[in-house]
Amino acid sequence: MSDQAEHEAQRRGEQKEPEADFEAAARQGVLIKGGAHLERTAGVRCLAFDKTGTLTRGRPEVVEIRPLPGHTADDTLALAAALEARSAHPIAHAIVGHADARGLERPRAERVTVRPGRGAEGVVGGEPALVGNARLFEERGLMTETLRDLVADEAARGRTVVFVARGAIALGAIAVADRPRAAAAATIDLLRRQGIAHVVMLTGDTAATAATIARELGIDDVRSDLLPEDKVAAVEDLRRRYGTVVMVGDGINDAPALATADVGMVMGAIGADAALETADIALMSDELQKIPYAIRLSRATLRNIRANVAISVLLKAGFLAAGIAGWATLWMAVVADTGASLIVVANGLRLLRTK
Repeated sequence: MSDQAEHEAQRRGEQKEPEADFEAAARQGVLIKGGAHLERTAGVRCLAFDKTGTLTRGRPEVVEIRPLPGHTADDTLALAAALEARSAHPIAHAIVGHADARGLERPRAERVTVRPGRGAEGVVGGEPALVGNARLFEERGLMTETLRDLVADEAARGRTVVFVARGAIALGAIAVADRPRAAAAATIDLLRRQGIAHVVMLTGDTAATAATIARELGIDDVRSDLLPEDKVAAVEDLRRRYGTVVMVGDGINDAPALATADVGMVMGAIGADAALETADIALMSDELQKIPYAIRLSRATLRNIRANVAISVLLKAGFLAAGIAGWATLWMAVVADTGASLIVVANGLRLLRTK
């Protein structure tokens, strides 16, 4: 059996589920799909975060439109909105919403194809049109020194740049900004205090933009310019380097990486359907603080299981020794059996108090 096949088999393995743990987690807005996932979370060595919508608010806003000479801001924005109307990405929603707020009439876009991790393309007014990041424009041979300088300028301010082109001519760029979640830096600090030494950011943004956000959050391992398949390769590399990896994401682009990680966590309220279906744990309140909680609960669960096994074994061993010595009675047998079960249940119920 290959490593990948073995990993998938382990992910789907049936295991007796600690229901008290699930109830405690559900009360805190953390939905866990199986006992194996809870147990695996206890051994996490590395935690990988998607950026947009996970470490950041997931509500990017258009902050500037920079048309190239001979073009207008409205034309640039309207064309981008026409193509992005078919996309579910938060940046696409920001562009469409900004165009609608300005009262722009979107031209009719046909044969639109969304390129995950790159952008979208289609036909507008009988001409091919393109909206996307620097990677897509490099692939299509549309990048110029002017556009590269624009990327560097905006990335230094923590902004993401979306380029717009009609035919083989670039119309301009749209700068989008998404601020970190208020609790992101504190959550990462708490995870480190819980012993998670390796915290990594995985993002499709440029290196400069990702580095700006990472500095604010105290993350020193950043992997940028990643397509969905690149995130999968990054997670596999982290597993080889550090062991058990938990991946936290929210979008459809994160689904392959969530499936590859030992444990996939998704921001449940804003997560894409594909990500929710793939993930092992869903944070229904979209609060990053629930990640340290899930790790505390999983570790408490393992300690509880070990304690229960030890209690059970000691009681059985004590009764066996008494039986061999000829001291055993019926009531001792009842205590060794039913009594052990009651103690184990009572000990397990303590997990309901986990905060």
